[in-house]
Amino acid sequence: MILAGDIGGTKALLLLATVRQGRLTALLERRYAVAAFADFSALLARFLDECRAHRGRDARLASACFGAAGPVSDNCIQMTNLPWRLDAGAIAAEFGIARLRLVNDFEAAARGVEALAPGDSAILQTGEPLPQAARVVIGAGTGLGVAYALPQGKHYRILPGEGGHAGFAPADDEQMRLWQALHAQLGRVSVEHVVSGPGLVRIYEFLCAEQPQAPALPASMLAQGAAAISRHALELGDPLACRALDLFISCYGALAGDHALSVTARGGVYIAGGIARKIFTRLAAGGFIAAFNAKGAHAGMNLKIPVQVVTTERLGLLGAALIALRG
Repeated sequence: MILAGDIGGTKALLLLATVRQGRLTALLERRYAVAAFADFSALLARFLDECRAHRGRDARLASACFGAAGPVSDNCIQMTNLPWRLDAGAIAAEFGIARLRLVNDFEAAARGVEALAPGDSAILQTGEPLPQAARVVIGAGTGLGVAYALPQGKHYRILPGEGGHAGFAPADDEQMRLWQALHAQLGRVSVEHVVSGPGLVRIYEFLCAEQPQAPALPASMLAQGAAAISRHALELGDPLACRALDLFISCYGALAGDHALSVTARGGVYIAGGIARKIFTRLAAGGFIAAFNAKGAHAGMNLKIPVQVVTTERLGLLGAALIALRG
């Protein structure tokens, strides 16, 4: 049996599966809010207790892979937006796992593209895909993740990194004013400060400051974060929330287009993360792709790059399972 997990700043997905003839069969899958647990060990212990109750006996784990939102160093991950440290050696010893690997969550997501089913994504731009061409996986949620998948023979080599912490590049006067406002608060402005759940809240607050006469959400509602802004935009048509969401989408599209241009991603750009799924109707309205393709002399190149939104939250979990399976 193998164990796989996708551990983010807000939620965690865990999977127990058997391997027969190189194929996975799921035995138990669970979704948890990470805020309910003191650390990763407490979370994993809960899941394995549920596995034991479900199966009536302990799971004998041959291998495991956990993707977590943070850089990997010495087989450990200090998560970026959660005060958790994952240590592969300590986890393997505590839970009796023969082989355990920790990877960045977007390394797992980029590997998970191989396991997507036809209904697991929705097209934003058809483009002109090429076989065995570079791919980009990018996703905003609690933070912002980026990974490249580069062809290597018949397979792909995954290059994870911390692209979410690259500098934010304003594309017009409004985005420049946004950068100036955030720079005054934060110093260096990274793309994660803008393209993430907390980033959408910052954008909304920036627009409130620019348009003090516009009706704004009460503080108690704004405390609910990006979800409240998205809900007021998509369900109620609130003008300020709509403007914030559209500015967020424009920044998101421009960033995705920059990464696509960096590796000429004719294998496709996959927009992952929880936010894209929740705002898909607005994302598909055109602003994202307009910003994605606004690359001056190289706009024609980006027009040929396929872009799709991953509509399943299991992308990273599928990738972690593949990594555990392959060892």
